[in-house]
Amino acid sequence: MRNAFIQELVALARLHPQIALIVGDLGYSVVEPFADEFPERFINAGVAEQNMTGLAAGMASEGYHVFTYSIANFPTFRCAEQIRNDVAYHKLPVTVVSVGGGLAYGALGYSHHAVQDYALMRTLPNMLIAAPGDPMEVQACMRYLVEHPGPSYLRLGKAGEPNFHGAPPDVAPGRWLKVREGNEKRALLSTGACLQIAMEWANKDEHADRAVYTMPLWSMADKPAQAELLRFRDEVVTIEDHLQDGGFGSWLLEAKAMYAALGCTVRTVALSPEVCGTVGSQATLNRLGGLTI
Repeated sequence: MRNAFIQELVALARLHPQIALIVGDLGYSVVEPFADEFPERFINAGVAEQNMTGLAAGMASEGYHVFTYSIANFPTFRCAEQIRNDVAYHKLPVTVVSVGGGLAYGALGYSHHAVQDYALMRTLPNMLIAAPGDPMEVQACMRYLVEHPGPSYLRLGKAGEPNFHGAPPDVAPGRWLKVREGNEKRALLSTGACLQIAMEWANKDEHADRAVYTMPLWSMADKPAQAELLRFRDEVVTIEDHLQDGGFGSWLLEAKAMYAALGCTVRTVALSPEVCGTVGSQATLNRLGGLTI
């Protein structure tokens, strides 16, 4: 996904001279295509993520759409106050790019695990979460974010994610994208790189009849509209590589709770908190966290 991100960012920057990229002394062997072609719009802020975010907010207030880029927790939790006060509150066009969402950097330990980032971002009223499920959704989300500039959080996998779409899909906040035909009454719904896990689940006997959907764009503002998408379903199972508390599944549960008459059952599959502090490969940690069957 990170390669799809930088390729799309370069393509968009050729069309939009206001696009800039700031990195936190990370991204080597990935960001060079942008840095080489647009050196006047590329800044390495060093290991100073709070300053990186404040700088991005300042540039955004002068007309730039700034992408800040680093691994998992570093552009998010380390500078949460700057994102909240400088970016989200002022509705500035800054996209916080987090590489390695979930447990993609599993072997590097808890400092590199992003399993509470949805909880942080979804409580910021003006923040749009972009969690693409494959490289095609990365391109689609990038195009949407540039066409609709504002505070946003782009959560990427690491590398090697397969494509499930033949072309960049048409995305919009709160919209479900169908990836696999099946029983609409018993749908699987994922966000982010867990689309691959949802497709693996759909190949198991227990879930073989289910339609599979992904939701790459969502936010606080899109919650009420989910009632219409739940109204004609019996059960929806959400899958995410994030803790249940404050995550995607709990977001959908809150949407359902707004309408007491909705009969649909929402069942959430998320990482067990027991995985926090554990070191291992992404596949091992996802298994220990309860995402495999």
